[in-house]
Amino acid sequence: MEGIELEKRKSLLEPERKIFSQRKQCELLGLARSGLYYRPREPSIEDLELKRAIDEQYLKTPFYGRRRMTVAMRQQGFLTGEKRIRTAMKQMGLEAIYPKPNLSKSNNEHTKYPYLMKNITVDHADQAWAADITYLPLHRGFGYLFAIIDWYSRYVIEWELSNLLDVDFCIEALERSLKRTHPEIFNTDQGVQFTSHLFTKRLEKEGVRISMDGKGRALDNVFVERLWRSVKYEDVYPKGYNNLKEVGVGLRSYFQFYNEERPHQGLGYRTPAEVYYEKKVS
Repeated sequence: MEGIELEKRKSLLEPERKIFSQRKQCELLGLARSGLYYRPREPSIEDLELKRAIDEQYLKTPFYGRRRMTVAMRQQGFLTGEKRIRTAMKQMGLEAIYPKPNLSKSNNEHTKYPYLMKNITVDHADQAWAADITYLPLHRGFGYLFAIIDWYSRYVIEWELSNLLDVDFCIEALERSLKRTHPEIFNTDQGVQFTSHLFTKRLEKEGVRISMDGKGRALDNVFVERLWRSVKYEDVYPKGYNNLKEVGVGLRSYFQFYNEERPHQGLGYRTPAEVYYEKKVS
């Protein structure tokens, strides 16, 4: 039973059946009975407010680790400790961008991929894509946004939302992207979603070269970081969405605006769509 996921095993339970008691069914499936009655605690308003404040601070100072972030939150009036900040940042998928002392230590849990974007000239669309995940604060909870952008044009290729920080919603967006075309290089950070077998093997199947940022170096994926600032300051924060359904509708409109109407200074005040479709090569 070890190879079967917990939720899958729970779905196999048949409480109405009398042949085996619930206790016996749990024993056969390797489940703890107490887990059947556990329901995750809903985040409090205070938790959501703290995470939103952390999110805004991180956009301004992505080099803040848990200690500096704790100080910053206290300055903003939150009565919180370092342990709580560390837990919140972990749940949000946030990590300070400075290199850590053990940066060079090997990680045997996944294949090592080099950072391929250094010292190369990106001069056409679909030469390189970049992807990442960001935390989204909502009035009635929170969610995660995954997006894939074209490095050359900043065009948002695909995006997806989830209330879980897993690989599934990333794969969904990736599959939609690859049905249309694929890049020569795909760049991400070393998050567990992107180092997973499912994600890397799907790219390798298409002959895509995988590039990964140095651990703790979010600025290696600088164009995605800029996208997150735009999304949050221009749409998510001012509109104050209640839930994932609302933010999904809102982001659909925003990304259409971002791609087709919003001029970018770095693109000579052209839109991502103009640049993406202007210089595509086969």
